[in-house]
Amino acid sequence: MNTTSPASAPAAPGRIVLLTTSHRVAPGLLSWPAWQALHDADRVLCADGAHPQLPYLREAGIQVDEASPTAEELVEACAGGHTVVVVATGEGEPRLTDGLARLAGSGRVSMPDLELLPASYDLPGARLLDLVQVMDRIRAECPWSSQQTHKGLAKYGIEEAYELVEAIEEGDRDELREELGDVLLQVVFHARIAEEDPDAPFSIDDVAGGIVTKLIHRHPHVFGDETATTPEEVKEHWLRTKAIEKQRESVTDGIPLGQPGLALAAKLASRVRTAGLDVVLPTGEGIGYELLALAAHAESEGVDPEAALRSAARVYRDAVRAAEGVGA
Repeated sequence: MNTTSPASAPAAPGRIVLLTTSHRVAPGLLSWPAWQALHDADRVLCADGAHPQLPYLREAGIQVDEASPTAEELVEACAGGHTVVVVATGEGEPRLTDGLARLAGSGRVSMPDLELLPASYDLPGARLLDLVQVMDRIRAECPWSSQQTHKGLAKYGIEEAYELVEAIEEGDRDELREELGDVLLQVVFHARIAEEDPDAPFSIDDVAGGIVTKLIHRHPHVFGDETATTPEEVKEHWLRTKAIEKQRESVTDGIPLGQPGLALAAKLASRVRTAGLDVVLPTGEGIGYELLALAAHAESEGVDPEAALRSAARVYRDAVRAAEGVGA
């Protein structure tokens, strides 16, 4: 028979909810479980009186106390079965969570239930918003970045593109991630500069919106009613749609003549082959015509002559270093 009276029963330890939010999601857009926890809580605390969520919580009728309790004070506030929600600051309350972990590890305190509740989540690509914000500040405050122009940055775009290609060919995953970031920086930097143009400004949103529209339009087999089951059919859709968009007079239109020679020759040969044109390669004296023939032959065999030459050049570089007695 249980003789313990209700008055002598140990008090319920209560519950602590650490509510985290993403600054990349508009404030006030919280998950339903988060709103439930906020409305059901006995107390809601936030250490940051300027937290962007607070006006929206108060508008929803939730009283939020600006407080930064210690772990011991928070555990005491939960005594008797109370629920306390802590709206985390951007740092995630490491001091508080470390203190709670120490109390729980001591074994001397009856701990409340602890719950980490994400109230809003980053969508894929959310960190791009951070990049745009950082670039905006750098453009405004950095003496070097604030003076840059599209023309002045052009050389860096070429360099970063080549470094990306090298990372791909070397198979270095860490380097690949870094070089992709450097290429992305060029896009964001140019878009930020473009915002200041007095005659034809555009932003990173215009850039992204343009490529989204283009991708959807050129993938009717994904976003429309057409069908493509092979890579060749996809390429056919792409080229046909592109030709309609550009209204070009020649298959050579749009090929940048400033690209490396082997790549240029291969691109011309690719356009000729895709269009089904019967064009005889020009012949003449000199190594240029021989290289043109080699590039066209490589393209017809599905080989990128630039990549093939770079691969051979790396072997040559290693042979040079070996002859010098230099380690690889």
